[in-house]
Amino acid sequence: MYLEFLFIFILSLVLVGIVKHYAPKIGLVDVPNSRSNHTNHTPRGAGIGFYLAVAFVLPVFYFDVILSYAWTCTAIFIVFIIGVLDDHRDASPNTKFFVIIFSTVLLYFDNIVIDDLGVFFGFELSLGWFALPFTLFAVVGFTNALNLIDGLDGLAATVSIVILGSFFAVGYMHDDFFMMMIAGAFISALLGFLVFNWHPASIFMGDSGSLTLGFVISMLAIKSLDYLPTVSILFIAAIPILDTLVVMVRRKIKGKSIFSADRCHIHHILRHFFAEDTRNTVLFLGVFQAIYSLTGLQLERHMDEGYLLILFLLNVILLYMFLAAMIKRQKRKC
Repeated sequence: MYLEFLFIFILSLVLVGIVKHYAPKIGLVDVPNSRSNHTNHTPRGAGIGFYLAVAFVLPVFYFDVILSYAWTCTAIFIVFIIGVLDDHRDASPNTKFFVIIFSTVLLYFDNIVIDDLGVFFGFELSLGWFALPFTLFAVVGFTNALNLIDGLDGLAATVSIVILGSFFAVGYMHDDFFMMMIAGAFISALLGFLVFNWHPASIFMGDSGSLTLGFVISMLAIKSLDYLPTVSILFIAAIPILDTLVVMVRRKIKGKSIFSADRCHIHHILRHFFAEDTRNTVLFLGVFQAIYSLTGLQLERHMDEGYLLILFLLNVILLYMFLAAMIKRQKRKC
C-alpha cells in the first residue's frame, strides 16, 4: 500500500505543477480582495492536480475496492467537478449546495449515513427517518467549514493531513482497508501539493480542492462512527468546526448574517498575534488540531456522549472568550 502512496505523491507533484503552469491561460487565477492575505494574482485549482493523482493511481491497484464503493467514489467525483467549475467561476452557491446534497444522498447507497448518535445521559438517540437529513446537514456543514479555513498558505492542507491521519489510524486499528486507502491517498496527494502551497504559496487549492477534501473527510468521519463515539468526531475535526461555530455565534450576537464575510476567523486573529507570520500560524493550528485529534482518538465507543458533548461545548465557549479578547485587543471590527 505504501508504494502506491509514493506514486500518488510523485504524481501529485507533477500534476499540480502542470496546473500551476496552465492555470492563468485557462482562467484559474485567484484575484486578491479586501479579505485576502496575498497581494498578487495567484494560480488556483491545485485540487485538480492532487485529486487526479488519487483518481489515476487507486483504480490501478485497488479497482475491486473502488468498485465495491462505487456510489461513494462517484459522489466524490461529482463534488470535485463542481469545485472545478467554481474555480472557473461557473458555479453559483446554490448549485454547489445542491450538488453536495445530491452527492451525500449517493453515500447513502453505500450505507454511509449517520443513523445513531449514541447514548446521551443514559438515553440512546437513534435517528430513524431523520438519519438522511441529519447526514445531509453534517456533510454540508463540514464541507463548508473546511472551505472557510482555506485562508492561509498551507493551512487547509495541513489541518486536513492531521485529520486524515487520524482516520487512517482508525482504519488501521479496526482493519478498515477502505478508510486507510482513501485517507492515505489524500495525505500523499496533499503532501505533494504542500510543496507548492507552503508559504509563500505559488498556487492555491481552490474549491476543487477544499470542497473535495471537506466531502472526503465528512465521508470518512461517518465511516468511523462504526468504531468511535459520535462526539469524538467533533474533536478529530475540531479546528474547522470550532472556527465555524465561534464565527457564526459571534455574528449572530452582533446581529449580522451568519453567512457574512469578514477577517475574524481564527487564522486571521492568530496570524496577527504571530506578527503576520503565516508559517508559525499554520504550524500552531496544525499542532492544535493534532492535540484535539489525539483526544478524539482516546474516546471509547461505550462512553456516555452527553458528558463528552459538554466537554466539547466548553471548548467552544473558552475559544469564543479567548478570541473575543484577542479581537478587542487587536481592535478588529467583527
